[in-house]
Amino acid sequence: MFEAGIGGGGGWLPDYPAAEQNHFRGLVVPYIIYRGEILRSDDQGVRGRVYNTPGVGLDLSFSGAFPTSSDDNRAREGMPDLDWQGEVGPSLRVTLWQDEQTPQRVNVELPVRAVFSTDWTSIRYRGLTASPELAYERLGLGATASRLRVGIGPVFATGRLMDYYYRVDPEYVRPGRAAYDAQAGYLGTRLQFSYRLPLTGRLSMVAGGRLESFHGATNDDSPLFRQKWNTSLALGFSWSLYQSETRVPSTSGPFD
Repeated sequence: MFEAGIGGGGGWLPDYPAAEQNHFRGLVVPYIIYRGEILRSDDQGVRGRVYNTPGVGLDLSFSGAFPTSSDDNRAREGMPDLDWQGEVGPSLRVTLWQDEQTPQRVNVELPVRAVFSTDWTSIRYRGLTASPELAYERLGLGATASRLRVGIGPVFATGRLMDYYYRVDPEYVRPGRAAYDAQAGYLGTRLQFSYRLPLTGRLSMVAGGRLESFHGATNDDSPLFRQKWNTSLALGFSWSLYQSETRVPSTSGPFD
């Protein structure tokens, strides 16, 4: 199946993990949905299906994050901005329970991703994250073709990424912001949800949110670590402009 259209949305998002400030961020971009045997791009993100069975799957998964201007963040004032971030890496899925009649399932997902940042003039490697997650998915809740997903799990990061968020070099020291060298380890735990609701054959809405706890985080003594709780809320849409006649084969599972 191939589909192309316009997607976008906005959210009230923290500037970085454990930041004390949220800002509204929005984006409208063209999108492509492609559900091939290996490469897939859909409401679950962009991924490459390396191996897939009803019980076990191995994908090449992608993620990302908005930039943050240090001029708009009190803790980072005078420091370099945080650029656009992209993540890529393998993700192992193990299905613990599935009911195809409902349909619904419970997975353990084990993504490990390399993180990169860019200001659109260069790309820099920022380290690795590992974020094991227990996830519940339900299709058709409230409306045909809707999709609910709820997940919870910890996030771990290498020292290079922790430095990107929490390091303070000597030239950026000021009253209330001492020099700091971040360490690899536990970043935090997040509970997140998303609900996709088709409104017509071509228009869909998606709502999502995330609650993050940073209690016991490895770098909670950084002067840039300001809050032990972060909350994110987002609302988006997708408007399909073209849909191919070829559909997903009837032999495919409900979550394919």
